[in-house]
Amino acid sequence: MPDFGDPRLYLFCALALLTAGLLVSWTRTALAAARAGAEGSGVWGWPRAFELAVGFVTNFFDTLGIGSFAPTTSLFKLKKVVPDEEIPGTMMIGHTPPVVIQAFIFIAIITVESFTLFVLIAAAVLGAWLGAGVVARLPRYRIQIGMGVALLIAAATFLMAIFEITAVGGEALGLSGGRLALAAACMFVLGALMTIGIGMYAPTMIVVSLMGLNPVAAFPIMMGASAFLMPVAGVRFLKAGRYGLRAALGLAIGGMPAVLLAAFIVRSLPLNAMRWLVVAVVLYAAILMLRSAAQERRAAAAADG
Repeated sequence: MPDFGDPRLYLFCALALLTAGLLVSWTRTALAAARAGAEGSGVWGWPRAFELAVGFVTNFFDTLGIGSFAPTTSLFKLKKVVPDEEIPGTMMIGHTPPVVIQAFIFIAIITVESFTLFVLIAAAVLGAWLGAGVVARLPRYRIQIGMGVALLIAAATFLMAIFEITAVGGEALGLSGGRLALAAACMFVLGALMTIGIGMYAPTMIVVSLMGLNPVAAFPIMMGASAFLMPVAGVRFLKAGRYGLRAALGLAIGGMPAVLLAAFIVRSLPLNAMRWLVVAVVLYAAILMLRSAAQERRAAAAADG
């Protein structure tokens, strides 16, 4: 029998409903694309092996705490899987099913004070809702600039992890008063930034540690926040049409088994070597993204002149 006194049960139910709403919207969009004959565009259809592989690899290491947004952005940018302005929406929609599975796993196995968990998740969702509305209307070069900066920040975060430059956490599993308010404000900003490709995993770990929480508490908070905000933001990207349908499907299908493999089979991996590889790829992609933004801006200025 389920324990109806456990607040996590209601969290799980709400998460399931949100995800179901995204999947229904996604299915309707796919059917509309099929009726419109979008198969011939090269965007609609069954995902290719590369897109499935990106979904598997990025979500595998995402479950281990490396994050999926920066590597996905880099790989999609380098292989030109979708237009640059569609990368945020593609990731937000495609990574949702794997991240939801992560949330169920970590919320179930790691205890965090319920009110703290709810407040921080709600703040991140609100930030993502407002942020996605802005990002979906931004011109191409602005999105490229935002994502280029996001990649540089991600590279710096990975370097901090490699050299163990991290905040010292406490032992608490809950927050109250001013610390809770400050943490909620930080999660609001991180939720908004996530819609332009800045993953919230490492930043959440830093926020949690600075607030005095046990660093392990970051996992249910960041996984839960991501799982709630991604369906919310994903629906807005769906309505705006700013995503690649086939690539998003590849992320979802490839990512779900990877999450289960990483969560239940893998116990330890030498991740520093992988982080160094990610840093190199991310820095290269950031340079390409910012260069593309500069070219787009010059072209726009020339057209206006």
